[in-house]
Amino acid sequence: MKKKNVFSGIQPSGRLHIGNYVGAMRNMIDLQDEYFCIYGIVDYHAMTVRFDPEEMTKSIFNCTIDYLAAGIDPEKSILMLQSTVSEHTELAWVLNTITPIAWLTRVPTFKEKQQDNPNYLNMGLLDYPVLMAADIILYKAEVVPVGEDQLPHLELTREIVRRFNSYFGETFPEPKEKLGAVKKILGLDGVNKMSKSLDNCIYLDETKEEIWKKLSTAVTDTRRKRRADPGNPEDCNIFTMHKAFSKKEDIDYCARECRHAGIGCLDCKKILLDNIVAELKPIQARRQELLKKKDYIYEVLHDGTIRAKKIAHKTMDEVYERIGIKLYHNAGQNKLS
Repeated sequence: MKKKNVFSGIQPSGRLHIGNYVGAMRNMIDLQDEYFCIYGIVDYHAMTVRFDPEEMTKSIFNCTIDYLAAGIDPEKSILMLQSTVSEHTELAWVLNTITPIAWLTRVPTFKEKQQDNPNYLNMGLLDYPVLMAADIILYKAEVVPVGEDQLPHLELTREIVRRFNSYFGETFPEPKEKLGAVKKILGLDGVNKMSKSLDNCIYLDETKEEIWKKLSTAVTDTRRKRRADPGNPEDCNIFTMHKAFSKKEDIDYCARECRHAGIGCLDCKKILLDNIVAELKPIQARRQELLKKKDYIYEVLHDGTIRAKKIAHKTMDEVYERIGIKLYHNAGQNKLS
Protein backbone atom coordinates (compact mmCIF):
# COMPACT_ATOMS: atom_id res chain seq x y z
CA MET A 1 0.00 0.00 0.00
CA LYS A 2 1.39 3.38 -1.03
CA LYS A 3 2.22 5.69 1.85
CA LYS A 4 0.47 9.06 2.03
CA ASN A 5 2.65 12.12 1.49
CA VAL A 6 3.45 14.58 4.26
CA PHE A 7 4.90 18.07 3.92
CA SER A 8 5.96 20.51 6.59
CA GLY A 9 8.48 23.32 6.79
CA ILE A 10 10.34 25.47 9.27
CA GLN A 11 11.78 28.90 8.61
CA PRO A 12 15.54 29.39 9.06
CA SER A 13 14.96 32.50 11.11
CA GLY A 14 17.34 31.72 13.96
CA ARG A 15 17.71 29.04 16.60
CA LEU A 16 14.82 26.62 17.04
CA HIS A 17 12.97 26.69 20.35
CA ILE A 18 10.82 24.21 22.25
CA GLY A 19 7.68 25.81 20.79
CA ASN A 20 8.86 24.74 17.30
CA TYR A 21 9.74 21.33 18.68
CA VAL A 22 6.43 20.68 20.45
CA GLY A 23 4.24 22.42 17.87
CA ALA A 24 5.45 20.60 14.77
CA MET A 25 8.87 18.95 14.88
CA ARG A 26 7.98 16.12 17.26
CA ASN A 27 5.08 15.20 15.02
CA MET A 28 7.30 15.39 11.96
CA ILE A 29 9.70 12.91 13.53
CA ASP A 30 6.94 10.50 14.58
CA LEU A 31 5.36 10.43 11.11
CA GLN A 32 8.47 9.22 9.28
CA ASP A 33 7.71 5.50 9.50
CA GLU A 34 4.03 5.71 8.61
CA TYR A 35 4.18 8.32 5.83
CA PHE A 36 6.42 9.48 2.98
CA CYS A 37 7.69 12.76 4.39
CA ILE A 38 9.08 15.82 2.64
CA TYR A 39 10.41 18.44 5.04
CA GLY A 40 11.53 21.85 3.91
CA ILE A 41 13.71 24.58 5.28
CA VAL A 42 11.53 27.35 3.89
CA ASP A 43 14.01 30.16 3.34
CA TYR A 44 11.75 32.17 1.00
CA HIS A 45 9.26 32.53 3.84
CA ALA A 46 12.02 33.85 6.11
CA MET A 47 12.63 36.70 3.65
CA THR A 48 9.29 38.39 4.38
CA VAL A 49 10.95 40.31 7.23
CA ARG A 50 14.23 42.25 7.19
CA PHE A 51 17.16 39.84 7.19
CA ASP A 52 20.93 39.82 6.98
CA PRO A 53 22.29 37.66 4.10
CA GLU A 54 25.22 36.36 6.16
CA GLU A 55 22.87 35.40 8.98
CA MET A 56 20.57 33.70 6.47
CA THR A 57 23.45 31.48 5.36
CA LYS A 58 24.23 30.51 8.95
CA SER A 59 20.58 30.03 9.87
CA ILE A 60 19.96 27.58 7.03
CA PHE A 61 22.97 25.53 8.10
CA ASN A 62 21.93 25.54 11.77
CA CYS A 63 18.30 24.79 10.96
CA THR A 64 19.41 21.72 8.98
CA ILE A 65 21.46 20.56 11.95
CA ASP A 66 18.51 21.09 14.31
CA TYR A 67 16.25 19.01 12.07
CA LEU A 68 18.75 16.16 11.95
CA ALA A 69 19.66 16.35 15.63
CA ALA A 70 15.99 16.27 16.68
CA GLY A 71 15.42 13.07 14.70
CA ILE A 72 14.64 13.78 11.04
CA ASP A 73 16.23 10.86 9.18
CA PRO A 74 17.31 11.63 5.56
CA GLU A 75 17.19 7.89 4.84
CA LYS A 76 13.45 7.88 5.60
CA SER A 77 12.48 11.43 4.63
CA ILE A 78 13.41 14.12 2.14
CA LEU A 79 15.04 17.14 3.77
CA MET A 80 15.38 20.00 1.32
CA LEU A 81 15.90 23.75 0.98
CA GLN A 82 12.85 25.46 -0.52
CA SER A 83 14.72 27.94 -2.74
CA THR A 84 16.65 25.16 -4.51
CA VAL A 85 13.41 23.69 -5.89
CA SER A 86 12.16 26.35 -8.29
CA GLU A 87 8.82 24.62 -8.75
CA HIS A 88 7.69 26.05 -5.39
CA THR A 89 7.58 29.57 -6.79
CA GLU A 90 6.32 28.42 -10.20
CA LEU A 91 3.29 26.80 -8.61
CA ALA A 92 2.82 29.74 -6.25
CA TRP A 93 2.48 32.07 -9.25
CA VAL A 94 -0.18 29.83 -10.82
CA LEU A 95 -2.06 29.75 -7.51
CA ASN A 96 -1.76 33.54 -7.23
CA THR A 97 -3.82 33.90 -10.38
CA ILE A 98 -6.83 32.15 -8.81
CA THR A 99 -6.53 33.40 -5.19
CA PRO A 100 -8.66 36.45 -4.30
CA ILE A 101 -6.82 39.20 -2.43
CA ALA A 102 -9.65 39.26 0.12
CA TRP A 103 -8.74 35.70 1.15
CA LEU A 104 -5.22 36.84 2.00
CA THR A 105 -6.07 40.01 3.92
CA ARG A 106 -8.29 38.07 6.33
CA VAL A 107 -5.48 35.68 7.43
CA PRO A 108 -4.76 36.37 11.15
CA THR A 109 -0.97 36.33 10.76
CA PHE A 110 -1.08 39.06 8.11
CA LYS A 111 -3.08 41.25 10.47
CA GLU A 112 -0.52 40.55 13.21
CA LYS A 113 2.36 41.46 10.90
CA GLN A 114 0.59 44.69 9.96
CA GLN A 115 0.57 45.65 13.63
CA ASP A 116 4.09 44.41 14.41
CA ASN A 117 5.82 45.77 11.29
CA PRO A 118 3.80 48.79 10.05
CA ASN A 119 6.89 50.20 8.32
CA TYR A 120 7.87 46.97 6.58
CA LEU A 121 4.76 45.61 4.91
CA ASN A 122 5.69 43.82 1.71
CA MET A 123 4.01 41.68 -0.91
CA GLY A 124 5.70 38.60 0.52
CA LEU A 125 3.85 39.00 3.82
CA LEU A 126 0.52 39.17 2.03
CA ASP A 127 1.38 36.32 -0.34
CA TYR A 128 2.96 34.09 2.31
CA PRO A 129 -0.10 31.76 2.53
CA VAL A 130 -0.13 31.18 -1.24
CA LEU A 131 3.51 30.11 -1.23
CA MET A 132 2.74 27.91 1.77
CA ALA A 133 -0.11 26.32 -0.18
CA ALA A 134 2.28 25.72 -3.09
CA ASP A 135 4.84 24.16 -0.73
CA ILE A 136 2.26 21.64 0.44
CA ILE A 137 0.39 20.71 -2.71
CA LEU A 138 3.50 20.60 -4.90
CA TYR A 139 4.13 17.22 -3.24
CA LYS A 140 0.41 16.36 -3.12
CA ALA A 141 0.70 16.12 0.64
CA GLU A 142 -2.37 14.72 2.35
CA VAL A 143 -1.13 15.31 5.88
CA VAL A 144 0.57 18.40 7.32
CA PRO A 145 2.03 18.39 10.85
CA VAL A 146 1.50 21.94 12.09
CA GLY A 147 1.12 24.00 15.21
CA GLU A 148 -2.31 25.36 16.08
CA ASP A 149 -1.33 28.87 14.90
CA GLN A 150 -0.94 27.57 11.32
CA LEU A 151 -4.48 26.19 11.03
CA PRO A 152 -5.88 29.30 9.24
CA HIS A 153 -3.13 28.95 6.62
CA LEU A 154 -3.98 25.29 6.10
CA GLU A 155 -7.68 26.07 5.71
CA LEU A 156 -6.76 28.65 3.07
CA THR A 157 -4.69 25.98 1.32
CA ARG A 158 -7.77 23.78 1.15
CA GLU A 159 -9.81 26.66 -0.30
CA ILE A 160 -7.17 27.24 -2.97
CA VAL A 161 -7.11 23.52 -3.78
CA ARG A 162 -10.88 23.44 -4.14
CA ARG A 163 -10.81 26.42 -6.48
CA PHE A 164 -7.98 25.01 -8.62
CA ASN A 165 -9.73 21.64 -8.89
CA SER A 166 -13.04 23.26 -9.80
CA TYR A 167 -11.43 25.43 -12.50
CA PHE A 168 -9.05 22.92 -14.07
CA GLY A 169 -10.11 19.44 -12.97
CA GLU A 170 -9.27 17.21 -10.01
CA THR A 171 -5.53 17.62 -9.44
CA PHE A 172 -4.68 18.09 -5.77
CA PRO A 173 -5.88 16.42 -2.56
CA GLU A 174 -7.12 18.58 0.30
CA PRO A 175 -4.43 18.35 3.01
CA LYS A 176 -5.45 17.61 6.60
CA GLU A 177 -3.72 18.93 9.68
CA LYS A 178 -1.90 16.70 12.13
CA LEU A 179 -1.65 18.39 15.52
CA GLY A 180 0.60 17.20 18.30
CA ALA A 181 -0.67 15.78 21.58
CA VAL A 182 -0.01 19.22 23.08
CA LYS A 183 -1.35 21.64 20.49
CA LYS A 184 0.47 24.75 21.66
CA ILE A 185 2.60 26.06 24.48
CA LEU A 186 2.73 29.77 25.13
CA GLY A 187 5.89 31.77 25.69
CA LEU A 188 7.43 32.31 29.09
CA ASP A 189 5.26 35.42 29.49
CA GLY A 190 2.20 33.15 29.55
CA VAL A 191 0.37 35.42 27.09
CA ASN A 192 1.97 35.34 23.65
CA LYS A 193 3.05 32.39 21.56
CA MET A 194 6.65 31.33 22.04
CA SER A 195 8.71 33.58 19.80
CA LYS A 196 12.31 34.56 19.12
CA SER A 197 11.34 38.17 18.46
CA LEU A 198 9.54 38.45 21.81
CA ASP A 199 12.44 36.77 23.64
CA ASN A 200 10.04 34.52 25.54
CA CYS A 201 11.32 31.13 24.45
CA ILE A 202 13.64 28.30 25.46
CA TYR A 203 16.03 27.23 22.71
CA LEU A 204 16.83 23.61 21.92
CA ASP A 205 20.56 24.19 22.42
CA GLU A 206 20.45 25.97 25.81
CA THR A 207 22.18 24.62 28.89
CA LYS A 208 20.40 23.62 32.08
CA GLU A 209 21.57 26.83 33.73
CA GLU A 210 20.32 28.98 30.85
CA ILE A 211 16.96 27.22 30.83
CA TRP A 212 16.54 27.63 34.58
CA LYS A 213 17.33 31.34 34.42
CA LYS A 214 14.38 31.75 32.05
CA LEU A 215 12.07 29.20 33.64
CA SER A 216 12.48 30.50 37.18
CA THR A 217 10.91 33.84 36.25
CA ALA A 218 8.27 32.47 33.84
CA VAL A 219 4.66 33.46 34.47
CA THR A 220 2.49 30.88 36.25
CA ASP A 221 -1.15 30.99 37.43
CA THR A 222 -1.53 34.72 38.08
CA ARG A 223 -4.27 34.13 40.66
CA ARG A 224 -1.81 32.32 42.90
CA LYS A 225 -0.27 35.25 44.78
CA ARG A 226 1.42 33.39 47.67
CA ARG A 227 3.02 30.00 48.26
CA ALA A 228 0.07 29.02 50.47
CA ASP A 229 -2.55 29.81 47.81
CA PRO A 230 -4.01 26.82 45.94
CA GLY A 231 -3.61 27.01 42.18
CA ASN A 232 -5.42 25.86 39.07
CA PRO A 233 -3.02 23.86 36.86
CA GLU A 234 -5.26 24.14 33.81
CA ASP A 235 -4.78 27.91 33.82
CA CYS A 236 -1.01 27.71 34.11
CA ASN A 237 1.33 27.70 31.11
CA ILE A 238 4.00 25.89 33.14
CA PHE A 239 1.57 23.00 33.58
CA THR A 240 0.98 22.98 29.81
CA MET A 241 4.75 22.62 29.40
CA HIS A 242 4.62 19.72 31.86
CA LYS A 243 2.12 18.01 29.55
CA ALA A 244 4.57 18.48 26.69
CA PHE A 245 7.73 17.28 28.47
CA SER A 246 7.07 15.53 31.78
CA LYS A 247 6.40 11.94 32.73
CA LYS A 248 2.82 11.06 33.67
CA GLU A 249 3.65 10.63 37.35
CA ASP A 250 5.22 14.10 37.45
CA ILE A 251 2.22 15.63 35.68
CA ASP A 252 -0.20 13.98 38.08
CA TYR A 253 1.90 14.96 41.10
CA CYS A 254 2.21 18.63 40.08
CA ALA A 255 -1.50 18.91 39.29
CA ARG A 256 -2.53 17.38 42.61
CA GLU A 257 -0.08 19.28 44.78
CA CYS A 258 -0.71 22.60 43.02
CA ARG A 259 -4.45 22.40 43.63
CA HIS A 260 -4.05 22.33 47.42
CA ALA A 261 -0.78 24.30 47.65
CA GLY A 262 1.28 21.23 48.47
CA ILE A 263 4.11 22.60 46.35
CA GLY A 264 5.07 26.11 45.23
CA CYS A 265 5.54 27.30 41.67
CA LEU A 266 9.34 27.09 41.91
CA ASP A 267 9.09 23.45 42.99
CA CYS A 268 6.86 22.77 39.99
CA LYS A 269 9.32 24.53 37.67
CA LYS A 270 12.28 22.51 39.00
CA ILE A 271 10.50 19.27 38.11
CA LEU A 272 9.73 20.66 34.65
CA LEU A 273 13.36 21.74 34.24
CA ASP A 274 14.64 18.21 34.82
CA ASN A 275 12.21 16.79 32.26
CA ILE A 276 13.01 19.39 29.59
CA VAL A 277 16.76 18.87 30.09
CA ALA A 278 16.35 15.09 29.88
CA GLU A 279 14.59 15.35 26.50
CA LEU A 280 16.95 17.94 25.05
CA LYS A 281 20.17 16.25 26.20
CA PRO A 282 20.39 13.63 23.37
CA ILE A 283 19.35 16.25 20.80
CA GLN A 284 22.15 18.54 21.98
CA ALA A 285 24.66 15.69 21.91
CA ARG A 286 23.75 14.84 18.29
CA ARG A 287 23.92 18.51 17.43
CA GLN A 288 27.51 18.74 18.62
CA GLU A 289 28.47 15.75 16.49
CA LEU A 290 26.77 17.20 13.40
CA LEU A 291 28.57 20.51 13.79
CA LYS A 292 31.78 18.60 12.97
CA LYS A 293 30.29 17.22 9.71
CA LYS A 294 29.86 20.28 7.51
CA ASP A 295 30.15 18.36 4.22
CA TYR A 296 27.51 15.88 5.37
CA ILE A 297 25.04 18.72 6.00
CA TYR A 298 25.51 20.02 2.44
CA GLU A 299 25.17 16.49 1.05
CA VAL A 300 21.86 15.97 2.86
CA LEU A 301 20.41 19.16 1.39
CA HIS A 302 21.80 18.43 -2.10
CA ASP A 303 20.33 14.93 -2.09
CA GLY A 304 17.05 16.31 -0.76
CA THR A 305 16.88 18.82 -3.60
CA ILE A 306 17.38 16.12 -6.26
CA ARG A 307 14.71 13.87 -4.73
CA ALA A 308 12.25 16.73 -4.16
CA LYS A 309 12.66 18.07 -7.73
CA LYS A 310 11.68 14.71 -9.21
CA ILE A 311 8.32 14.91 -7.44
CA ALA A 312 7.93 18.63 -8.06
CA HIS A 313 8.68 18.34 -11.79
CA LYS A 314 6.03 15.64 -12.17
CA THR A 315 3.44 17.78 -10.39
CA MET A 316 4.21 20.86 -12.47
CA ASP A 317 4.02 18.80 -15.66
CA GLU A 318 0.48 17.91 -14.65
CA VAL A 319 -0.32 21.52 -13.73
CA TYR A 320 0.97 22.76 -17.11
CA GLU A 321 -1.30 20.26 -18.82
CA ARG A 322 -4.28 21.39 -16.75
CA ILE A 323 -3.76 25.08 -17.53
CA GLY A 324 -3.02 24.54 -21.22
CA ILE A 325 0.70 25.21 -21.63
CA LYS A 326 2.25 21.74 -21.42
CA LEU A 327 2.63 21.48 -25.22
CA TYR A 328 5.02 24.44 -25.25
CA HIS A 329 7.07 23.15 -22.33
CA ASN A 330 7.48 19.81 -24.06
CA ALA A 331 8.38 21.48 -27.32
CA GLY A 332 11.12 23.44 -25.56
CA GLN A 333 12.47 20.31 -23.90
CA ASN A 334 12.53 18.38 -27.18
CA LYS A 335 14.40 21.18 -28.88
CA LEU A 336 17.04 21.27 -26.14
CA SER A 337 17.50 17.50 -25.96
